[in-house]
Amino acid sequence: MVSSVAPEFTVRLKLPLRFYRAFSSSTSIEYPPLHNHSQWSGLHHWRRSLLNDYRYWGSNGPVQEPAETETGPHSFSTFSALNSCASLAEMGAMVLSTANPLVKAKLSHLAYAKWREKGLPVGVSDAPLAPARPVKPLLVSPKEIPSPKSSGLPLNAYMLHNLAHVELNAIDLAWDTVVRFSPFMELLGEGFFADFAHVADDESRHFTWCSQRLTELGFSYGDMPAHGFLWRECEKSSGDVTARLAVIPLVQEARGLDAGPRLVKKLIGFGDHRTSDIVEKIAAEEVAHVAVGVYWFVSVCQRMGRVPCSTFKDILDEYNVELKGPFNYPAREEAGIPQEWYDPSSTMTKVEENKQLSEVCHS
Repeated sequence: MVSSVAPEFTVRLKLPLRFYRAFSSSTSIEYPPLHNHSQWSGLHHWRRSLLNDYRYWGSNGPVQEPAETETGPHSFSTFSALNSCASLAEMGAMVLSTANPLVKAKLSHLAYAKWREKGLPVGVSDAPLAPARPVKPLLVSPKEIPSPKSSGLPLNAYMLHNLAHVELNAIDLAWDTVVRFSPFMELLGEGFFADFAHVADDESRHFTWCSQRLTELGFSYGDMPAHGFLWRECEKSSGDVTARLAVIPLVQEARGLDAGPRLVKKLIGFGDHRTSDIVEKIAAEEVAHVAVGVYWFVSVCQRMGRVPCSTFKDILDEYNVELKGPFNYPAREEAGIPQEWYDPSSTMTKVEENKQLSEVCHS
């Protein structure tokens, strides 16, 4: 059985004091090295990248958001309330408690920007039981999602709406990880929270692009039902950081790596190259999010003396999480997920597993 956050976790995840210091921006955070596990080559650059304000999709790709972009009648008071927040976790809780999707996305960006620029602490806050949601879309079971023909939307808008729903959930999933595990900052280190706040910022930009394009097509987010499956998967892992990392970045986010190229091809076949360009850009940026999950999952496993591969499989069994292909092997490999973790046709021998365990114990 894979244990929840427990005394063993508390004892084994002690970090050197240098990881506890305050910092003026995310660029000053140090990250403990991984042993015997390859990482995405772009991870260091992603972590050190400048704040991304290219939140509008122009004629040739992402550009800075026009000043006149509307986010709703109550957005000003919501954004003003951010000024009273004194920590990253407190701002994350505010994002989770915001129902309007566009305001949530904008607030997410402002929260991450404030944290980076002001050098605020991670802090501690309580995560809501579930994120605030708008009246629409109506949330139904996955089996009740209408088919493209019965949705009332053309195929390109149908696929884009589904993606927008995924991206909105991804904002909340990342912030919930920040807020829910904020009491364990000294065990996980500031880099953990910096990475997932960065992921939340990326996801908010992705949702904004999807929402903009839906509007251009004559539709909006909420025009068809959506499912609550992603959040149910998040709830399963609310008490175990290793399970959260396995179930969300390494399963749910990784499915985006598999589906992205197929979705791009369908949109090109439909003749909507503008939407296909947006989806292609989003898919390319999702590699970083999976790589972040891999890094922290392996890091936690190594500090707990566990073999990442067998721990990942144990978690999926315990939480009844199913892995479905077809898999995008090159993208998964680029993000740092070994094939033997998820593909039954590529199994690790007992000798290899014992070797990994020995390396973990002596690292």
